[in-house]
Amino acid sequence: MEHIVFEVGLALALIAIAGFLSIKLKFSIVPFYILVGMVVGPHAPDFGLFDLRFIDSAPLIEFMGRVGVLFLLFYLGLEFSVGRLIKAGRSIAIGGTIYIAINFTLGLLFGWAAGFPLKEMLIVAGITTISSSAIVAKVLVDLKRTANRETEMILGIIMFEDIFLAVYISIVSGLVLSGATSVGGVISSALIALGYMLLLIIVGRKLVPFLNRALNIKSNEVFMITVFAALFLIAGFSETIHVAEAIGALLVGLILAETQHMKRIEHLILPFRDFFGAMFFFSFGLTIDPLSLLGAVWLSIAAVIITLVGNVAAGLLAGRSAGLPPKASTNIGLTIVSRGEFSIIMANLGKAGALMDILQPFAALYVLILAILGPLLTKESKRIYQLLNAVLPLERISKSKRPENSPGN
Repeated sequence: MEHIVFEVGLALALIAIAGFLSIKLKFSIVPFYILVGMVVGPHAPDFGLFDLRFIDSAPLIEFMGRVGVLFLLFYLGLEFSVGRLIKAGRSIAIGGTIYIAINFTLGLLFGWAAGFPLKEMLIVAGITTISSSAIVAKVLVDLKRTANRETEMILGIIMFEDIFLAVYISIVSGLVLSGATSVGGVISSALIALGYMLLLIIVGRKLVPFLNRALNIKSNEVFMITVFAALFLIAGFSETIHVAEAIGALLVGLILAETQHMKRIEHLILPFRDFFGAMFFFSFGLTIDPLSLLGAVWLSIAAVIITLVGNVAAGLLAGRSAGLPPKASTNIGLTIVSRGEFSIIMANLGKAGALMDILQPFAALYVLILAILGPLLTKESKRIYQLLNAVLPLERISKSKRPENSPGN
C-alpha cells in the first residue's frame, strides 16, 4: 500500500488523457473512460513503479467509483423534482411495464436461441434488460436534456427497473445459488422496495418546509457536509433493505430539488459529480480483461442488435402511452440503451452459481459496446429519428392514433 497515492495519481492522469482525447475528437467522454480503464486494468504490464494494474489502489478506486454513481444520480434528481414525478406516476408505471416486458422477453428468447440452459437464460435476460443508471444520468447531464419533456419518463423507467431488479435478483439468486426460492420472500422484498421509495418521497415532500429552515446555513463547508451526510446515510440505508444505493441517491436529489436551496446544492455538487463520475467509469473498465472477450464477440453483437431494436420499440410504445410525440419517444429508447453496473451484477451472480464461463466475458463485451454506442446514439437521436421516420411514417401514425387530449408535437 506504500504507493497508493502515486497509483491514484496515475489513474487520474490517464483519466485526464482520456478526457482530452474525447474533447479533441468531439465524442462522448464516457466510452473513453471505460476504454482507458480496460486497457490498463489488472492484466496490464507491470513497469515497476508505473504499475498499471493498480493492485494496491484498486479497492479505493472501486469505492470512489461507487461514490461517483451516487453523485451522478443525486445530481440528476436535483435537475428533476418529486412533483413532476408524481404527476407522471401512471404513465411511468405503464411505460416501465412496457419497457421491461419487451426487453426481458427478448432477453429470454435470445438466451433460448443461443442454446443456454434455463439458469443461464435467466442470467442473460437479466444482463440484457436493465439499463445503466450511471451512464444514463451522465448522458442526460452532458447533453443538457434534463429539462426535456421525455426525461420524467426516462427517470421513471430507471426507478421502475430497480423495483423489477429487486424482485428478479431475489428469484434468480434463489434458483442459481440454492436451487429453490421462496415466493413469500420474493413478494416481501418487492413490497419493501416499493414501500420504501414511496414512503421516502411522501415524507420528503412533507419535510420540505423543515428542510428549507434546516439548510439555511451560511457556511458553505457545513452546508455541504450536511447535504453529503444525508446523501450517504439514505443511499447506504437503501442498500441495506435491497434498494439500490443509486436509487436512494436519486430520491434524495428529487426531494432536495423541492427546497429553496436547490441551486446552491447543485452549484456545490457539480465538481464532485464530475470527479467521482469519471472514477466510476474508469473503475468499471478496470474489471474487464480484453483477452477474455474474444470468445463472446458474435454472441455479444447479436445481443446488442436485439437490445437496440427492443429499446427503440419500447421507447416508442412507452412514449406513446404518455402522449409524447414520436421524436421524444425515440429519445427515450436511445437514452436508456446503455447497459452497465446492473448487467455486471447479474453476470457475477452467474459466476457465484458456477454457471457457464461464457457469461462474464459476454456481459463485459455487451456492456462495453452499449456503453460506447449508447451516448453516441443519444447524441445523434435527431438524425436517427429522421431515418426511422423516413422508413416508418411515425409522425403520420402518431397523429392518426393520438387521443384528442394528449400533448401535441
